[in-house]
Formats: sequence, structure tokens, C-alpha cells
Amino acid sequence: MGCCSGRCTLIFLCTIQLLVALERQVFDFLGYQWAPILANFFHIIIVILGLFGTIQYRPRYIVVYTVWMALWVAWNVFIICYYLDVGDLTKDSDLLTFNISAHHSWWSEHGPGCVRREMTQPGVGTVDSQSYISVMGCLMEYQYIEVLHSGTQILIAVYVNRAAADAVISHGNKMAALTDTTTVPECTAAGQTFL
Repeated sequence: MGCCSGRCTLIFLCTIQLLVALERQVFDFLGYQWAPILANFFHIIIVILGLFGTIQYRPRYIVVYTVWMALWVAWNVFIICYYLDVGDLTKDSDLLTFNISAHHSWWSEHGPGCVRREMTQPGVGTVDSQSYISVMGCLMEYQYIEVLHSGTQILIAVYVNRAAADAVISHGNKMAALTDTTTVPECTAAGQTFL
């Protein structure tokens, strides 16, 4: 099984993209971020499809993968705008949880260097009661961690699109060389001619 540079690059980038998407999926699950969980789920499926298309020389799968990369970049730009409070978007809204819970990014309470303190409400002594959580001492605010995640996804998607285009073009050139009868020598065996 030979490996041309564009194909190997695409396999490598798909693998890296799959690992980064799985990491992001874990932290979105921990924060109960339902919209990103669904987006990551579809992204993981399409990345596996793109990886399969690259390994099996299926240009149609790579084209679907490339189209998804454009949508994935748009989704990550939206996430960046959401966490940076661009326009009417605000990170304090429940938009990413479909307004069914008050959860926010997992990084808001568990970021690097964050010290988390829970304070129970006075007069409420049950174990299941809600408590106020204060977070102090974070080395980096959670919205910037989310922006870095999305920025990384965008960079990988841009490099993947370049590698996918190279892989489809090189696959097209390879197929053209195989179907061109002027470059394929004729073989004769037992009185039969093969192309």
C-alpha cells in the first residue's frame, strides 16, 4: 500500500482532528453543553467518514468531508463570537444548553488554577439543595479556553481542507493515468489482448 504525501498528510490530520474532537466532546459532556455535544457528535462521524474515504480512495467521501469542514469552521466562529460576547450573543445565556438547564462551560469552574468554593444557602440543610459556587484565582478565564479550543479546530480544518484538496487532485490524476490508454501498455497472454 503506497502512500503519497497528500494522502498521508490527510490521514495524519484526520487522526489529529478526531483526537481533538473527542477531547472537546468529553469537556462538553462534563459541562452539559448540549448544542456543542450534538455538533461534536456529527463532526466525529464525518471525520471518521473522511478518514475512511482517504484510506479507501473514495473521493466522494472526501468531498462530503470537505463540505462539512466549511460548516465546522462556521460553527467554531459562532462559538468564538458566543464566548467573546459579540453582538447580541452572551456567554451567560443558556443558548448552548437549549435553555433546558443552567449549566455553563466546564472550564468556568475547573479551569487552570481555579479555586472552587461551595457555599450552602442558609436555612437549607438537605443534601440535594443547590449551593452557590464561587470561583477565584483562575490563571485564564474560561471563555478564552473555549476560544482557544475553537481556534484550534478552525486551524486544523483549514489544513485538512488543503490536504483534502491535494488528495482528491492526486487521486484524480492517478485515475486519469490508469484510464489513459496511451500510457498503459498492452499485455498479451494466450491470444487475448488486455489493456
